[in-house]
Amino acid sequence: MKSIKPRKQRKMLYNAPLHKKRKWLASHLTENLLLKYDKRSMPVVTGDTVKVMRGIFKGHEDKVAMIHVKKQVVEVEGITTGKADGTKIARPLHASNLLITKLNLTDRWRRQKLERGLSETTKKEIEKEAEEQLKELEEEKMAEEILEEEEEISEETIEEREEIPEEKEEKKVEKPKEKKQPKKTVSKPKTKKKPAEKKDEPAKKKKTTKTPSKTKEKKEEGKK
Repeated sequence: MKSIKPRKQRKMLYNAPLHKKRKWLASHLTENLLLKYDKRSMPVVTGDTVKVMRGIFKGHEDKVAMIHVKKQVVEVEGITTGKADGTKIARPLHASNLLITKLNLTDRWRRQKLERGLSETTKKEIEKEAEEQLKELEEEKMAEEILEEEEEISEETIEEREEIPEEKEEKKVEKPKEKKQPKKTVSKPKTKKKPAEKKDEPAKKKKTTKTPSKTKEKKEEGKK
């Protein structure tokens, strides 16, 4: 860019292609890394440990979580802001306000770029660091998988415990219904039939006893 006018420079930064914007997302290295790799700055990558040099969070050191190339912004773990709702969101930072303290060497292309023009001893050191970082990543993945399996098992056990009491309650409700029905049917007919039979028998006997007594009295009167 040859123009000195700020409006043209801002327009160029806004309309630049992504492969150029990615290179501009760079930050300085610490003195140890500068002497080791013979480079002053490097483009930031997720996994790099970074120290904040300006702003409210000055002195905070943690890993890079996300990189937004279009917005020219970086998100660091542990740096958040609160919304009006109360929810927390990652606060974006510019790469120029950061200082790289440890590089992420898991990418093969990045290692090749660093090894250019360096001695063989430094190249071996870079490869050893890369192997250690890869092992750490594998261990983290294994730990995450184990946690996911434990969570799935715990959810299954909770669902089983919730289903068991429901079955027991259904059984308890069904049992008393079966016992109450036979008691009502057996008890009622016995009480009604017995008193009806006893009342009919004495009524018949009285009729039979009255008829012979009247006939005898009439015969005796006729003889007299």
